[in-house]
Amino acid sequence: MRPNPLHDAIQFLSQPGWFTPVFWLLLIASILLALLAARFDPAQRTWRAAGLWVLRVLVGCMWWQQSLWKIPPDFAGLRYWMGQEAAHAAIAWQGALVSEIVLPHMSVFGPLVYLIEVAIGVSLLLGLLSRLGALLGVAMAINLWLGLYSAPGEWPWTYMFLVIIMAGFVINPPGRVLGADTVLRRNVAGARGMALYLSFIT
Repeated sequence: MRPNPLHDAIQFLSQPGWFTPVFWLLLIASILLALLAARFDPAQRTWRAAGLWVLRVLVGCMWWQQSLWKIPPDFAGLRYWMGQEAAHAAIAWQGALVSEIVLPHMSVFGPLVYLIEVAIGVSLLLGLLSRLGALLGVAMAINLWLGLYSAPGEWPWTYMFLVIIMAGFVINPPGRVLGADTVLRRNVAGARGMALYLSFIT
């Protein structure tokens, strides 16, 4: 069967492994949080809010899916792309950093990259600490953009568009619309210090 978006989506949602039920739980939690936020805030019962929720969840799915080929302890795919960054980075010191520090210590950096991408995916799927998750996403996307800037077959604008999307989420945190951040901010609205702190990460 020729791959197509529907085929790939079904395969992604049904592939064997512990991560599939975890993803389903995250997706169900995202829906429940959206319903809870809409119940408490009538202003979020709009088509615009629903559209923003869908966009946030789709980007979260992308980050989650991209973490799946980095699950420890098999870092073959990550090692290959790190090698591409070492060879084709736009900035010489970035390539040297990857080749001399990251690649020789993949047992440290591999799990770190995996956990960061999982954290970004969970943050966006749930709308939880979404500004912080988006900031991590910006950092990862900039690294990809510069690291694979001249890699064969890569289009630099692909990663720049990811930077733009994640930067947009930093400017306008998506968890404030039908997400866990809505519930968090509502519950601490009276605590001025906590509300100020949450404004920076949610």
